[in-house]
Amino acid sequence: MIIQITRVEKAFAKHLALFVANKERLANEIKYRIWAEKTSSENKTRLQIIDENLPVMLAYFNAEQQCCYHNRAYRLWFGLNAEQIDNRFAREFLNEHFHHGLKCNIDTILAGEIIQNKRSQRLANGSTCLILEQFVPHFDSKGKVIGFYTLYTPRILKENESDNTQEQTKSKNALIQDSSNHHGSAKENESTHFSTVSIDSAARLIQAIEQGKFHLYCQSIISTKTAADSCRGYEILIRMAEEENNLIPPGAFISFVEKYHLMPRLDRWVVSYMTTWLGRHNMNSDMLFCINLAQDTLSDPQFIDFVQEQLQQSNVPAQTLCFEIEESDAKSNLTEVTIFSQKVRQIGCKVSLSGFSHERTSFNLLKSIQTDFLKIDGSLFCNSLNNPADLAKVKEINQIAHLMKIRTIAESVESTEIIGELHEMGVDFAQGFGIAPPQLLKDLE
Repeated sequence: MIIQITRVEKAFAKHLALFVANKERLANEIKYRIWAEKTSSENKTRLQIIDENLPVMLAYFNAEQQCCYHNRAYRLWFGLNAEQIDNRFAREFLNEHFHHGLKCNIDTILAGEIIQNKRSQRLANGSTCLILEQFVPHFDSKGKVIGFYTLYTPRILKENESDNTQEQTKSKNALIQDSSNHHGSAKENESTHFSTVSIDSAARLIQAIEQGKFHLYCQSIISTKTAADSCRGYEILIRMAEEENNLIPPGAFISFVEKYHLMPRLDRWVVSYMTTWLGRHNMNSDMLFCINLAQDTLSDPQFIDFVQEQLQQSNVPAQTLCFEIEESDAKSNLTEVTIFSQKVRQIGCKVSLSGFSHERTSFNLLKSIQTDFLKIDGSLFCNSLNNPADLAKVKEINQIAHLMKIRTIAESVESTEIIGELHEMGVDFAQGFGIAPPQLLKDLE
């Protein structure tokens, strides 16, 4: 009987401990859910404020051209209410000219290309409005276009600007006579001048590269083991100068550069600019500047010789540069990436494998590719403080990397609270908007 009582007491104690643990877990989940609902409500309020005040006419259509979202500016421009737009096809509520712009480009949009048009439109009060029209495809996780965004940005032109725009448009034979708005909008009797401005031009991109019409930005990479403001390096980011003038969407030019296989030329420009810039500035030899490389560049047999030549001409230590390789590029082109990592490390530069996830195939890459840094995929940090599974994945990646003498970088860190957790786990570096947003490279001067 004593033995049975002892067993029962042990079983009871075990179940009691399990119950307490489940109770604590449930309490934490409830606490997190309350926090998430509060955050979601706050974000919804902020988004609603942005939606109501954004001076851009924004709408989202699915692949069948049914409108799934529209903001206040969009409704006001077309003089429609939500019921007249929701889940309706574009042809059912857009006037002739706006629908014509969409109809002419729909195949290109659904093929995954960004389209930008420019039109001048005569308003009822006699003034002329310049409208920048953009169509941006929406991709799913498998790279399939499942919809697209339409953005119309209006700007009232001055009298001299209006005349110039109309003359330019007429010279291109792109004048289209407007018809009355069949929904009774206040914009009847408008006349629209339509012209296309596309970045889909290899010659234009080559000219931009040759003339250096790009701006370099940098985002801090800090150590988690020292003072929070001690920077150990930067990731170099690139934007086309026309993005600064809002002529094309941010990052849009990259898809066109890749389309015409011009990424090796652009990557060479970045390396040339960076080595020249570093040669003019007395940077700490321990500082690291990470440059992202495209898949085509990794297959360029002359690229490493070019890098070595630029380093020698500018007298910049090779270990100052670190070349970032996307995990997806490494998986799809393992042989060439393996050769590249070996050769680039032989000349003294560093290699970083970015977007590293917890998949088995990701760990298999480390058997072939020589790398100095692993950039852990930022999606694992979005909820790492409240998700034990993501936290365990980060710990395992960090432990395996350190066993292989590889230093780790947490990317896309969105809050300072995560830095303390990274320090406890032993992750070496951190990068993200929670630490510092990108800044112009020239501001480091």
